[in-house]
Amino acid sequence: MNIQIINPITYPAWDELLLSSPGYTFFHSSTWAKVLHEAYHYIPTYITVFDKDRLQALIPVMEVKSFLTGKRGVSIPFTDYSDAIIHNGISFKNLFHHLTQYGENHGWKSFELRGEHHLPMVSQIFSSYSRHILDLSKKTDETFLSFRSNTRRNIKKAIKNGVKVEICHTFDSVKEFYRLNCLTRKRHGLPPQPFYFFKKVYEHIISQKFGFVVLASYEKVFIAGAVYFHFGENAFFKYGASDKNFHHLRPNNLVMWEAIKWYSQNGYTSICFGRTEPENKGLRRFKSGWGAKERVERYFKYDIRKNEFIKDSLEIKNIYHHVFRKMPLPFLNIIGSLLYRHVG
Repeated sequence: MNIQIINPITYPAWDELLLSSPGYTFFHSSTWAKVLHEAYHYIPTYITVFDKDRLQALIPVMEVKSFLTGKRGVSIPFTDYSDAIIHNGISFKNLFHHLTQYGENHGWKSFELRGEHHLPMVSQIFSSYSRHILDLSKKTDETFLSFRSNTRRNIKKAIKNGVKVEICHTFDSVKEFYRLNCLTRKRHGLPPQPFYFFKKVYEHIISQKFGFVVLASYEKVFIAGAVYFHFGENAFFKYGASDKNFHHLRPNNLVMWEAIKWYSQNGYTSICFGRTEPENKGLRRFKSGWGAKERVERYFKYDIRKNEFIKDSLEIKNIYHHVFRKMPLPFLNIIGSLLYRHVG
């Protein structure tokens, strides 16, 4: 195999090559690579195989350099899933070996793979999540009827309560979403992502029509919102946020429905609702209520120095969540700005 290390940001016509290769997602695109590189200074290190200018294999990896968490590879930071793309019987084992050697030569402590489609059976799972995907091949009315009864009821309730929804591509809509996102992250015991990250999302995704922001308002006050990405025929729900004081109006349901309608009416074949922690039963119920199919998404982390796969430390994470919930929001914003690039 002629294995090459490439940078999708500078590789000629990368997205066109990607779209002609089954198994692509938005997260394999040059657009997402630009956002992560410019916001967090990660270095794209994509393991590829080409045959006559056609992409035959891909393991997308970003090199993360951090004095806090070490130098390592992640496929891909802040990404729900990024399965390897492998065609024509190409050996994943050879690609894995090449990635390991590259990591050793460049001083990586480890590398993480988010997705297991081509990975041989590995007993040690780093972490796992649920992923929900809704088929959009039906007519919009049929899709609505496939929702769980309480999901349909909550959509109608939001409309009856006077909630208004708009699809936006403006920087002001990103700023408004960010305000709601800060409230939501604190509620979940997490620092919000730095604002400069969302500026890059706007610059490379929202303003270029590779995604949009959906905002819900009540009496001219924005109370909920979500950010969606799309690439090729597939759509992705990436971030959701809301003001808990207005949850009784069910704005999140109407936000999701407006996005589903738009994607259904504009020729997209599926929408992914993103990853969900197994213990978050409420969010899993919310996503399954849309008639989406659930599957388990597993992550694997390979310790190069130990030459073995390792497990996540969930106990430490739970302690952090408890502490972050008690912090004032301005402190959480500072923590997010300082630390996010180190934890990708």
